[in-house]
Amino acid sequence: MSRVYNFSAGPAVLPVEVLQEAADEMLDYRGTGMSVMEMSHRSKAYDTIIKEAEADLRELMEIPDNYKVLFLQGGASQQFAAIPMNLMQNGVADYIVTGQWAKKAYQEAQIYGKANKIASSEDETFSYIPDCSDLPVSEDADYVYICENNTIYGTKFKTLPNTKGKTLVADVSSCFLSEPVDVTKYGVIYGGVQKNIGPAGVVIVIIREDLIRDDVLPGTPTMLKYKTHADAESLYNTPPAYGIYICGKVFKWLKKMGGLAVMKQRNEEKAAILYDFLDQSQLFQGTVRKEDRSLMNVPFVTGDAELDAKFVKEAKEAGLENLKGHRSVGGMRASIYNAMPREGVEALVAFMKKFEEENK
Repeated sequence: MSRVYNFSAGPAVLPVEVLQEAADEMLDYRGTGMSVMEMSHRSKAYDTIIKEAEADLRELMEIPDNYKVLFLQGGASQQFAAIPMNLMQNGVADYIVTGQWAKKAYQEAQIYGKANKIASSEDETFSYIPDCSDLPVSEDADYVYICENNTIYGTKFKTLPNTKGKTLVADVSSCFLSEPVDVTKYGVIYGGVQKNIGPAGVVIVIIREDLIRDDVLPGTPTMLKYKTHADAESLYNTPPAYGIYICGKVFKWLKKMGGLAVMKQRNEEKAAILYDFLDQSQLFQGTVRKEDRSLMNVPFVTGDAELDAKFVKEAKEAGLENLKGHRSVGGMRASIYNAMPREGVEALVAFMKKFEEENK
C-alpha cells in the first residue's frame, strides 16, 4: 500500500484505520449482506449508525441537551443562505469578515436582510484576526457571524468575539473537532465535514433549540428550514448516508485517541514543528500574524512565484501532495488536520530544509 502524505485543504486526509474498517465492511456491513452505501436509511442497521454517530459527537463536544445535531447536505456554502433565512427575525445581522468564506456568507446574507460588516481583516489580505473585544454590534442584530478558522489564509479566532449578548453563529468547517469547544457560547456552530471529519457531502449543524422556528423568512424552502430536519431527526429525506457512516467512524476514532483535549495537544505539537521551522527559515516565510495562526492550515511562501512552483512540483515527487496554496493567494499551504500524522509534518519540514539548502 503506497500512501502519500496528503496536505489537501479538503476533501482531506482521513485516519487510515477508519478507511481500513470501511474497506473491510464495504461488501457486507456486519452480516447484513450489503454495503452501507446500498442500505435503506430507514433500516434498523442504518438507524443504529446515525444514532450512534450523533451520540458520539455529543459526547466528544459535550453538546448540551438543548442543542439539536443535524446531519445535512449542501455543504457549508448552503448554510450561508439557510442561516439568514432561519435566524433573521429583525432582518439584521452583523458579520466579521476574516476570509473568503466569511465574505461569501456576508454577501449571501445581503440578499435576505441588512448585513453589516462590523470588522474585517481584508486590508492586509486576511493575514490576521481583528480585535473583536468591543465591536459596533447592532442593537437589533439577530446574530453575529464568524468563520472561526480560515482555511485559505490560515488564521484562527483564539478568543471568540464579544457579541454583546447577541447570538454567535460560527462556521467551524476547518477546525471542527480539533480542540475542545464550549458549545454554549454559540447559537449555531456548523461546518462541512470534508476537512477534518469525513468525506465531502455532509454538513453538521449544531443549533440551540430556541433558534429552531416555524416563522422563518417567507419563501424559505422546506429543505432549508432547520425545523424540517430537527423534527425528522435528520431523516426528512434520504441523508448523505454513507458520509455520515464514515463520520461516525471518525468520532469513534477520536474517542479512542482520547478525545478533543488530546487532539488539541497533538495538533499544537504538530503545528509547532512546522511553525518553528518557518520562523527560523531563510527561504520560507509564514504569512499570518503569529498570535492568529491556525493549527489546521499553514500558508507559507518563498516570495518568488517560480520557486514556489518548483517547491510544489518537487514536494509532489517526494510524496508530499497538495501543497499548492489556494488560487486566490498563491504560495503554499499545508493543511495538517487531526488525521495527518506527526510523521507527515516531520517529513514536510525535512523536505523544506533540503529544498532550502539546494535553492539558496
